[in-house]
Amino acid sequence: MTQATAQTSVIDMEAMGKRARTASYALAALTTEQKNDALLAIADALETNTESILAANQRDIDAAIENGVDEIWIRDRIDLKRRMAGIIADVRNVATLPDPVGREYDHAELDTGIRINKRRVPFGVIGTIYESRPNVTVDISTLALKTGNAVILRGGSDVLNSNLELVRVLQDALTACGLPNDAIQYIASTDRAYVSQMLKMHQYIDMIIPRGGNGLHNFCRENSTIPVIIGGIGVCHLYVDATANLDASLPVIHNAKTQRPAVCNALDTLLVNKEVAAEFLPRVVEKLGESGVVFKAEPQAKALLDDSRVEAAGPDDFDTEWTALILGLKVVSGLDEAIDHIRAHTTQHSDGILTETSENAIRFLNEVDSAAVFVNASTRFNDGSAMGLGAEVAISTQKMHARGPMALEELTTYKWIVQGDYASRP
Repeated sequence: MTQATAQTSVIDMEAMGKRARTASYALAALTTEQKNDALLAIADALETNTESILAANQRDIDAAIENGVDEIWIRDRIDLKRRMAGIIADVRNVATLPDPVGREYDHAELDTGIRINKRRVPFGVIGTIYESRPNVTVDISTLALKTGNAVILRGGSDVLNSNLELVRVLQDALTACGLPNDAIQYIASTDRAYVSQMLKMHQYIDMIIPRGGNGLHNFCRENSTIPVIIGGIGVCHLYVDATANLDASLPVIHNAKTQRPAVCNALDTLLVNKEVAAEFLPRVVEKLGESGVVFKAEPQAKALLDDSRVEAAGPDDFDTEWTALILGLKVVSGLDEAIDHIRAHTTQHSDGILTETSENAIRFLNEVDSAAVFVNASTRFNDGSAMGLGAEVAISTQKMHARGPMALEELTTYKWIVQGDYASRP
């Protein structure tokens, strides 16, 4: 059964799991050179097949337009036209990154004569459930390949055409390299029953990574028998301290909100110290308003703003990940209230302070418990490539083995290597 026809047929999930597990054994035995050669072949295949990929993607765009999907959402989460060159370049970049698999560390020789160390190894099979963003199909597949993991993918119905074509290209490239194309498999159906089944396949899948909204994350947490890495939901904050350089802060805030408003590290709430609020908030509204931003302000902030773009904040607005050109505004009495607000409303994704007071910066770093905490920098930097990791599969907001951008090392685990000279325990 081909990926293109599977969407109209019954999918044997257990058989898919078995094939993925078998493929993972083959991948784990590959050398770094073999993996890099396969990655470069994938990049070449994506380049060669760009026309067919974009044609499939256009069908998804047309359907989204017909369904009244917001233009920003389409541009940031569906449209591949402006991103294909970057996607291909990212694949080639992954081939240049250090391979964590096989790296040994924490060496010790004990009094008993045994020598021990840890060795990085693949997880095995990774299951990923994601919404929109067909580039994720390539990102996760190539990072998994580099780390010797097989993947089972389930994307959103709104990008099904794009994903089916991308997976076809990826699988064909693996086959051409003599590698098992079962290393990259796609659940080519919009039936959610397959997601439920996938979450119970603990005998075949070692880790689940959901990328989407709260509903998807909660569903995975509540229904999975497999460890789940939660991430990708950001209610992100910046606090403007009384001593902040306001001229320098304004472009940082503009970048955090407007560069890509539909992504998880985009700014959702701006907290402004009361000592500078009357001066600074109108400047924020004017600057960001020019880019189409509208505002949800609590009473103190709204009282300082006579502008049609500013609305009264509703009861749930400060708990909302906007994924749009909307920004919450709140005046706070100082650092204590800013930290209290963040603790009450954050998703522990990306939160930052703009300040010239080192003591306040240190307190913020120590007391705000998010995956990434910023001083005088945009929340948009919480990203694998922006943080020098080369790429990522997701941004984890939990506190297990991975937190923040999940790059190559986070797709590996370790095993203990114990060596002796026919040693017996005394």
